[in-house]
Amino acid sequence: MLFIITLIGAGAAHLFSNMINDLWDYRSGADTAANNTPEVISTNSGYLDNGTMSERTFAIITWSLLGSAVLCGVVLSIFSGWPILVFSALGGLIAYYYVAPPIQFGYRGKGLSELAILLSFGVLPIMGSYYVQTGDLSFRSALLSLPIGILTTLLLFNHHFLHWQADKQAGKNTLVVVWGEKRALAFSKMLLLLAYASLVLCVVLRILPFYSLIGLITAIPLYRVYGRLKEHNPSTAYLPLMGASQKASVRCGLIMIVTLLIQGIIQ
Repeated sequence: MLFIITLIGAGAAHLFSNMINDLWDYRSGADTAANNTPEVISTNSGYLDNGTMSERTFAIITWSLLGSAVLCGVVLSIFSGWPILVFSALGGLIAYYYVAPPIQFGYRGKGLSELAILLSFGVLPIMGSYYVQTGDLSFRSALLSLPIGILTTLLLFNHHFLHWQADKQAGKNTLVVVWGEKRALAFSKMLLLLAYASLVLCVVLRILPFYSLIGLITAIPLYRVYGRLKEHNPSTAYLPLMGASQKASVRCGLIMIVTLLIQGIIQ
């Protein structure tokens, strides 16, 4: 039952983070700039910018999702302990202030947004879920969160390439805007290396079984996409990078889950 509540809470929190991002990007004009800038690919849902849903209705759904996530967090804290409230509160604050003033991690271009993504989509949910099931705040669970956390950070970092020109017009200073394509691409490749290096580290430290190394093959398609990119590329050239990043994150995560299940069964 705790696992199901954790899953529902995590899903609601994830949807809230996506929708609050849409809401504030719409209010700041970043989404409108993306739609009106030639050769830029918009990545928003389109519900607000296209008038599919009113801002009021969108906001009600957004805050309802946060309420659901908070409720799940409270229930889990009753059964598992107060640290769950800390994990939940930190995750909620990061999700909201990623694009909301006055902090706006995603608009500052100092690496704060990437750190926020690593924490909210990697470290916090995995450490929190581990604590719910075991009652242990283990450093091993923090290390275990790094491969999927960094790959998720890589995915969301790469999506900035699709509309960095529009972000620049709207004052959204992502690292791609601040650094430019060449330097940002180099950082993107470094994130890829760090993600799979952390997978190897988890195997070396016996946090993951040795056969989890099969997850390394999920990097190959993404590595090939990087090889086709130049120093400067049209927005459409980054669509394969986005697709490969998403597949790498999902496939590597699934391999980690399966290998941990196998390890649990055979031990």
